[in-house]
Amino acid sequence: MSLFPTILIAQGYPFRKAQAQLRLIQQMCPAEFSEWQNRQAWDMARFHYHNNEVYRAKVGNVFPDRWNDLPVMTKQDLQKPLRSLISKGGSISQCYVGSTSGSTGTPFFFVKDKFAHAMTWAVIANRYSWYSLDFSSLQARFYGIPKEFGRHLGEKLKDILMNRRRFSVFDLSDRALSVFLQRFSRQQFKYIYGYTSSLVAFARFLIEEELVLKNICPTLKICISTSEVCTPEDHVILETAFGISHIREYGVSETCLGAFEGPDKIWKLNEESLLIEAVNDYAEEVSPGIEGNILMTSLFNRAFPMIRYQVGDVGMFDEKQVGIHRTLLSLTGRTNDIVLLPNGQTAAGLTFYYISRGILENSGVLKEFIIRQVAIDHFVFDTVTDRDLTPEEVQTITDKLSLYLVPGLKLDINRVETITRPASGKLKHFYSEIQQN
Repeated sequence: MSLFPTILIAQGYPFRKAQAQLRLIQQMCPAEFSEWQNRQAWDMARFHYHNNEVYRAKVGNVFPDRWNDLPVMTKQDLQKPLRSLISKGGSISQCYVGSTSGSTGTPFFFVKDKFAHAMTWAVIANRYSWYSLDFSSLQARFYGIPKEFGRHLGEKLKDILMNRRRFSVFDLSDRALSVFLQRFSRQQFKYIYGYTSSLVAFARFLIEEELVLKNICPTLKICISTSEVCTPEDHVILETAFGISHIREYGVSETCLGAFEGPDKIWKLNEESLLIEAVNDYAEEVSPGIEGNILMTSLFNRAFPMIRYQVGDVGMFDEKQVGIHRTLLSLTGRTNDIVLLPNGQTAAGLTFYYISRGILENSGVLKEFIIRQVAIDHFVFDTVTDRDLTPEEVQTITDKLSLYLVPGLKLDINRVETITRPASGKLKHFYSEIQQN
């Protein structure tokens, strides 16, 4: 056993028990599993209803007998003093305490009981085993890191325990990327893991230099992108530049791993420790092939009421099921990535990304860009490019916006040296800077 699971066990997290539980679940036939998952979800909802005052107040005086009648929990429901949110029988000292701000920038603290946290790592270990990786495999980590001394030190210690080497995503200049490349020539990394935008920036640099990373670091096996939406175009760029297979991870730190792409290229939902739903605005489950707001219910966390928790993502499930696993067909972004248009219509923020990306990439000079909506009819493209775009290129983008969205939109191209990332290091492609009612 590698050092990290040993430390987990020493801290009281029952990792071996969680692995045994996971194996039992995975041995179930689909019908048996479906019955177990449904029963487990109801048991968790009833437990928190009887043992958590916040959840009981949210549900009301009568506990429903139809799953869709259970309320949707949001971050706002759970942004209260942590001690008031822990269900009876739990305590902060006996739980894992975490925090996340996601893309909202609003701090959100949560807890998991020790078995639920151990299950999270058991699921991750299981998925990594699909690619003959474990916690001792040397990881090149393109990720953010807290700047506060204590938290920074904690993350560095975790990197040591999990055999990770961190690459700063806060500086993606050509000079910094050249240093990254030198590190790959010196160390025998087994896989790359990180934010999609950071990995794509490094991949673009390699393509520009006419290099393939696998030739420089022959021990590399796979690339895992996480946190940010990965488009089909991103996928091609990553596999071309790195010379290895690229797979997608969908994780939600406050619940568990949401989905993981298998060697068969199917994005399998994590059914073993979560009940995952895609629902409409009325919290009713949508059919496969239709986009919905993603809800997650923790099947093991008895410390915190993660019941029909709205994670803030929009996704679509496929009809295809592999064993006990349903499949995630697409993940299209955050529910707050909405563009307001002058005619009263709305569009997904990624619409701008798809429209502009192909056009900008045809110029051959684009490295990174983000899109900001500064008024109802006014958009700013912050671009990192080798030169200014020509008037013809700008006009082409403007024409495409009129074609795909509405005519008359104002567009500014703002060439910048670097794209400033938020404290997390994650980067969205669309940011709304106007008030949305």
